[in-house]
Amino acid sequence: MRNIIIVLFILIFLVPNSKAQCPMCKTSIESAMKDKNNTKGRGLNKGILYLLSMPYLAVGIAGVAWYYNSKKKQIK
Repeated sequence: MRNIIIVLFILIFLVPNSKAQCPMCKTSIESAMKDKNNTKGRGLNKGILYLLSMPYLAVGIAGVAWYYNSKKKQIK
């Protein structure tokens, strides 16, 4: 259980610091951000990370539910 907590801590606090933009998105947003009044790309990286995390979160929740259900069946 302690290992799971450590892995979750690492995923929550260290992974969001990574840059998750593809090169084409990064280039287009950098060229658009040269104008200081343009706000199109400010939330792009966080949006990409949000979309990337949803499948992993769903699989993780399903895995935890499966683990606890199988553990309950073994106890009975």
